[in-house]
Amino acid sequence: MNFELSKEQHMIKKMVQAFADEVIQPRAIEADKEAKFPVDTFDQMGELGLLGIPFPEEYGGSGGDTLSYVLAVEEIGRVCGSTGLSYAAAVSLGASPIYAFGTEEQKEKFLTPLAQGKALGSFGLTEPNAGSDAGGTQTTAVEEGNDYIINGEKSFITNASFAKTVIVTAVTGKNEKGKNIISAIIVPTDTEGMTITSNYDKLGVRGSDTAEIVLENVRVPKENLLGDPQKGFHQFMHTLDGVEYPLQH
Repeated sequence: MNFELSKEQHMIKKMVQAFADEVIQPRAIEADKEAKFPVDTFDQMGELGLLGIPFPEEYGGSGGDTLSYVLAVEEIGRVCGSTGLSYAAAVSLGASPIYAFGTEEQKEKFLTPLAQGKALGSFGLTEPNAGSDAGGTQTTAVEEGNDYIINGEKSFITNASFAKTVIVTAVTGKNEKGKNIISAIIVPTDTEGMTITSNYDKLGVRGSDTAEIVLENVRVPKENLLGDPQKGFHQFMHTLDGVEYPLQH
């Protein structure tokens, strides 16, 4: 097995390394001390194509492979844990589930601006009484006509205050065994009834936004349902494990 980086991977590593040293590192202490999310830095990262590295060009991505993305995360995290965390969350949690499980329409509408670096995405899983434990999920999404009505609360959600979309996990019904069916739904953050606040006073990585989300009768169309409604738990566990992308050359 060849463990050497390809020419393209070397180029990406060198490019991100230079950007991290010149742009991110000089502001790392300030970002952490002041708990200030570096919006302009992410704008520049988007322009460089970093937010779309592992996604195909047809969806606005850079057409890179997983290792190239990992190299970028490594170089950014090397100089600033806050920026590295928010970068990894934006790509792996906010955008990757749409690429892995979304319809073509969802990819065009929601993934493309994320991969182009024109917007950030977020993943709303954790609740005050539930994390990866699906049985503890209390957020609900009830069908009403052609919509879902979502009610619940999410906590410790990375990038939510600056995201354009949040993938929300919610109980949508019961299976034949009487257990909750957990589904994932794409919710634009400007939807009425969705309130996002960032009041956590953290001990570290303070430059990475961590927010609380309250959903009160949030109405979204059923076409925003992500993937198989019966397999939401497996989908978000797959997301947390790390979505595998086909290598592209």
